Amino acid sequence: MVKVFVDGSAGTTGLRIKERLSGRDDVELLILPEELRKDLSARKEALNSADVVFLCLPDVASIEAVSMIENKSVAVIDTSTAFRTDGGWVYGFPEISNNRELIRTSKRIANPGCHASGFIALIQPLVENKLIDGTEKLTCFSLTGYTGGGKKMIEEYVSPCRSELLSAPRQYALGQQHKHLKEMAHVTGLENKPCFCPIVAPFDCGMEVTVPLFKSQLKGSLDDVIEIYKNKYTDGVVKFVNDDEGGFLSACSRKGKDDMTLSVYGNEERILLVSRFDNLGKGASGSAIQNMNVLLGINETKGLNI
Repeated sequence: MVKVFVDGSAGTTGLRIKERLSGRDDVELLILPEELRKDLSARKEALNSADVVFLCLPDVASIEAVSMIENKSVAVIDTSTAFRTDGGWVYGFPEISNNRELIRTSKRIANPGCHASGFIALIQPLVENKLIDGTEKLTCFSLTGYTGGGKKMIEEYVSPCRSELLSAPRQYALGQQHKHLKEMAHVTGLENKPCFCPIVAPFDCGMEVTVPLFKSQLKGSLDDVIEIYKNKYTDGVVKFVNDDEGGFLSACSRKGKDDMTLSVYGNEERILLVSRFDNLGKGASGSAIQNMNVLLGINETKGLNI
């Protein structure tokens, strides 16, 4: 029985992880009483008593939690941005490079960002296979459900007195300083961070990440891209599926699922690379549980909704 502690279990991602693990017969959840949830000594004991720790905390709190772990056998899966480009941590996207093997042997795994996951799934294999040059300057826009903004944003969107402005999609991170940009460039091997346009819309769960390309940015054809995706993503969690909804693409097509679909549209002049997934699934808690499964050497889709 694997002992698991979720530090930050009251947040959106932490709650989803606990819900998904609570029905498993191979996991024992270590749960602190509500009055001890923020008690440092109680947390430290739980952090050092678990086999696997999920950190669902802000960056500063995650760094503090890691500093409290003295038991070298404890494996940590952190969902903050604190360690995603840290050389001492493995980036928790099993489908790229040799990350799956690295995750299996690591005690420090950084769970990817939601927007970043969709961008990296599309671009990393193209850079790796030299269809996109690492010096290329790319653009990315991403639609997300409001649950990705955490408790405060969720409360704003479900409030009966919410602002009328929340009834339409809202672009944010206007200063081009989004917290996912660093990992988007670092993990894909790009020298330049993409020009990134994230948009939160009035639906709860779902994500659609699009990278538009001109043919001149691609050292190959549209069919070459499709072939790379088909050969690269064969595990069933990330998969190439060139589908749409009658000429439309809904950002909530994978709502409630823990997988990710990749699609390629356009023509030989202008191409659209699109990934769709649930921002709380493959974009957060589903990804974290997949990483735990890989770490434990079991079926990595166990407990996931694929």
